[in-house]
Amino acid sequence: IAQIEKLENQQAEIAAPLIKKQDAGDTLTAKEKRALKVSEIYLSNYSLIKGSIDAKLGQRADCENLIPLYQKDFEAKKGNIEWVKRASGRLYAKDCTDSPLFVKLVEAQHELEPSAKSALYLGRLAEEKGNSAKALQYYNQSAELETNPADKARVYYVIANNYKNKGSYSTARSFYRKALAQKPSLGAAYLQIASMYAASANNCGDTTFEKRAVYWIAADYAERAGRVDPSLQDNANQAAASYNARAPQRSNIFQSGMAGKTISIDCWIGENVRVPTL
Repeated sequence: IAQIEKLENQQAEIAAPLIKKQDAGDTLTAKEKRALKVSEIYLSNYSLIKGSIDAKLGQRADCENLIPLYQKDFEAKKGNIEWVKRASGRLYAKDCTDSPLFVKLVEAQHELEPSAKSALYLGRLAEEKGNSAKALQYYNQSAELETNPADKARVYYVIANNYKNKGSYSTARSFYRKALAQKPSLGAAYLQIASMYAASANNCGDTTFEKRAVYWIAADYAERAGRVDPSLQDNANQAAASYNARAPQRSNIFQSGMAGKTISIDCWIGENVRVPTL
């Protein structure tokens, strides 16, 4: 197929300027007419041949046949980016992604032509195999290579979730904030920060009142999620209501004498919260 596509491109290069000239209303010379006709015949034939090859490959090129075929040539051709792309693309199309060869091909492609997308994919593969350290390495590389702010935010969000799941809340928060810097409307990041704060309430603050005050901060972050992303409004409101219900109530505020005062929450949270006035 690669050779056919190469010949196809050659004929297209001949035909394209002639078609453009013809479309512009200019008259083709007899020689140009013959050249265009020949090119169009070749292009038509190449299309038929490619279709026939694809049909045959569709019947025969399953993982059992493809993997040995590409494995045999891998060492010799792993430096050829076009071959690597074609091989990995064919294995992906045939759902042969569980093969170690597929991982080797994607890694080779990433080494030859690194991109944000290939790094992200390798990160997911590493994560599926339980190698979180390697996954994070690829995720960070993906974020560095990504130029689209929304896509960069998505990668940072994935990294943040990875750290959150490991209990590394401070690092997770820094990546959620990076995601928000790229995409301020990413309300889900605020919800994740809120959930980490709520999960840390018992470990932050010196008194019971201070520990419960953490829920006010969590509620504030949950509310922000709904403000920046209206599609999350219902979930954000529910989360905020849940956190506020666990925060000190009016009777607690009255008994503590803390109304209107500011509490500094230490530990990894490091934020201040103002106690509501009665």
